[in-house]
Amino acid sequence: MSGGWVAKELCEQGFKVAVIERGRAVSPQKDYTDFINPWDAEHLNRKTDQDRKDHPIQSNVYAFQTYTRQFWVNDNDHPYETAEGTEFRWYRGYHEGGRSIMWGRQSYRMSEIDFEANQKDGHGVDWPVRYADLKPWYDHVERFAGISGSMEGLDILPDGVFQPPHDLTCAELDFRDAVESTFPGRRVIPGRVANLTEPTQEQIELGRGKCMARNHCFQGCSFGAYFSSNSATLPAARRTGNFTLIPDRAVHKVIVDESTGRATGVETVDVNTGEKIVVTARVVFLNAGTIPSTMILMNSATSAAPNGLANSSGQLGKNMMDHHSGARGSAILPGHLDKHTFGRRPNGFYIPRFRNHTEEAEGFVRGFGYQGGAMRERWWSAMGKKGVGAELKSETQSPGPWRIGMVAFGEVLPNEKNHIRLHANKTDKWGFPVPVLDVAWGDNERNMVRQAIKDTRAMLEAAGGIDIQTDDPETAEPAPPGIGIHEMGTARMGRDPSTSVLNEWNQAWDIPNLFVTDGSFMTSGGCQNPSLTYMAFSARAANHAAELLKEGAL
Repeated sequence: MSGGWVAKELCEQGFKVAVIERGRAVSPQKDYTDFINPWDAEHLNRKTDQDRKDHPIQSNVYAFQTYTRQFWVNDNDHPYETAEGTEFRWYRGYHEGGRSIMWGRQSYRMSEIDFEANQKDGHGVDWPVRYADLKPWYDHVERFAGISGSMEGLDILPDGVFQPPHDLTCAELDFRDAVESTFPGRRVIPGRVANLTEPTQEQIELGRGKCMARNHCFQGCSFGAYFSSNSATLPAARRTGNFTLIPDRAVHKVIVDESTGRATGVETVDVNTGEKIVVTARVVFLNAGTIPSTMILMNSATSAAPNGLANSSGQLGKNMMDHHSGARGSAILPGHLDKHTFGRRPNGFYIPRFRNHTEEAEGFVRGFGYQGGAMRERWWSAMGKKGVGAELKSETQSPGPWRIGMVAFGEVLPNEKNHIRLHANKTDKWGFPVPVLDVAWGDNERNMVRQAIKDTRAMLEAAGGIDIQTDDPETAEPAPPGIGIHEMGTARMGRDPSTSVLNEWNQAWDIPNLFVTDGSFMTSGGCQNPSLTYMAFSARAANHAAELLKEGAL
């Protein structure tokens, strides 16, 4: 998600860039499955016993199917451990483009409120930047990536450079009207999603096309209609002539010249042969993902940095965050039985954060936002109904009522106790230490989920929903860490080198030509999907590095 942006920006500035990819190169013709007919899918797209054996963790993610198993790691080859009494679901894929192929594409800016939160309520450390520093870079990445959305004028969720949004369904419009009239501080808006609705000339020249509303996104998009590194940033880098992709090569550690304190490159391992190969560079960017990038830095320990590279603060690996979920709800919304949707819109609605903003909260700081959608129930709504033959066939051909579903994603506070470490003696098949993840949610997250469940039910009731289904708000627990697939925070930015790993430019305080721009750098997480923020910071850091290179400072 972030590495492609670094490659694009540096290549366009005239620098030679090598992207080292742990997994294989990806071919849309070979790996994308969005043109396979459902009835031609292996095992009718059902997970097999072998899938569950090879992918005991990955096969539980919503985007894992026989269509898409090629994008998820074999868990047996890529082990990790969790600390006693904790649980973590690490969902990942090692291939060109990484999770930018499999992401949910929800794209929201962080606000000034988010960037000020740590300073105001005393959790973590203060961000070294504010919204004004990021606004031009949000503009830059949205314009290139292509984000559809609506202008709403909300301080909690800043507007951006949008293509036209996907329409809300008639049931969602009813839900919006009921919620906004009953709860004046709440808004229901179209989701902001990285699917092209009116491609620009630049996007068309890269081979990208308009979203066809097929909702096959997790299978890869042969139209290039949603943003991924493979459809957008890497092709832009390639066309400069300055780009080299090195696939099937895992980075073992960053090499540092101790006489200068500068990184000179990385030591890599060929994942097929085990051969160790050094790649030299004037500047190194880590974009392997929060957990792998942290592992690389820890594995790069030297005599001068025995606890991990760039770790003079002692903060490397600490403050692991995700977004917690678990506050789910659904209901049938009466009416509109004479209407249906056209196509399969790959999007829904969004409810921006309102708790501790337009409405008070008790028992927690920060807040949560909702994603959801309302659609006609499909043919499977006839399952379990009585009837045979023509009677059952007729029932099956008629779509069911409009059903709305929604889930809250909430902010997780930075906490030094939530951390990553390397196992003292266990390694994987390539000789890399196995990570140990020690992450658990606290009372702030627990209280937030329980409030979100109450708010879910209140909104569904206000909309006249029937058959309302939610968890018990008195006993509900947040979903385990990792479920949000938004790992963040283990090499945080800050204003002080004694309490942070990176400065305001994503540059390691200890190693001036080492940058980290994946989720590791996040100082807090907000409640919004973070990928757009990774992109903006990556483009900003790459351009800063380019300026320093041109000045001869790096």
